[in-house]
Amino acid sequence: MNSSMMKALNSMNSYQLKMDLISNNVANMNTVGYKSKSAVFEDLLTTMEQQPEGFSRDGRLTPLGFNQGWGSKVTGIATDFTQGPLKETGVLTDLAIEGNALFEVTVDDAGTLAYTKDGSFQISINGNREAVLTTNQGYPVQATLPDGSQGSIIIPDGFALKIEADGNVYGVNERGAQVSLGRINLVNPVRPDALVQVADNLFSVATGANANEVVNRIIPDSQNRIAIRQGFLEQSNVDYTKEMTDLMKVQRAYQLAARALSSSDTLMQLANNLRNN
Repeated sequence: MNSSMMKALNSMNSYQLKMDLISNNVANMNTVGYKSKSAVFEDLLTTMEQQPEGFSRDGRLTPLGFNQGWGSKVTGIATDFTQGPLKETGVLTDLAIEGNALFEVTVDDAGTLAYTKDGSFQISINGNREAVLTTNQGYPVQATLPDGSQGSIIIPDGFALKIEADGNVYGVNERGAQVSLGRINLVNPVRPDALVQVADNLFSVATGANANEVVNRIIPDSQNRIAIRQGFLEQSNVDYTKEMTDLMKVQRAYQLAARALSSSDTLMQLANNLRNN
């Protein structure tokens, strides 16, 4: 009976975490660039019990003994990086990626890189009084500059942004003059399981993982079917119908586990009463 109570308790803890993830997904249905998350379950230790020889009978085909499981637990959270629908906004600093890729941004002065699908960018003024393309949190968008070096997109005074599908960025003034500002860096998540969320819609390479094995820089073209769309934003990829269906399943499983826990407690009370009598 103790084992049944422990199995029910372990299962209830796992189901509670799963419900929390579903709630978070539903709450972020309208969050730009949000990627839905799901729980990864794993069986706990299984005990091998050996039965006495007296259980052996003529004609029995199964070996003596049985396996006793101890429930399951959540061992990780998987992020679904599939593309969400694109919504046209008409804002020049709004960018969306068609295909499996992420924007690359720098999050500190040391040049630490992070990745995001949220293309609701803005123009911010840095310490040198330069207009820089950044995220809403102020992180500069990383780019390959015209001289081949890595840096931020700096927009000259009097110029508006023009961004091509292949990521090339230009500044255009009122007279139609055009200057090259660089090419926005995109990465393909080769091992999405090694990307961990560090902030809202912001991911970084997990500690101990080799960044070159987790993400690869790519240039959008017709072969890889990746493109940048200016004036668009990628919406959340949460499927409301699926989340509600999963929620009902998990709630039902939680109820059954709670009932098993209650039944085990009742049986234990009956056993104690019999022993006392």
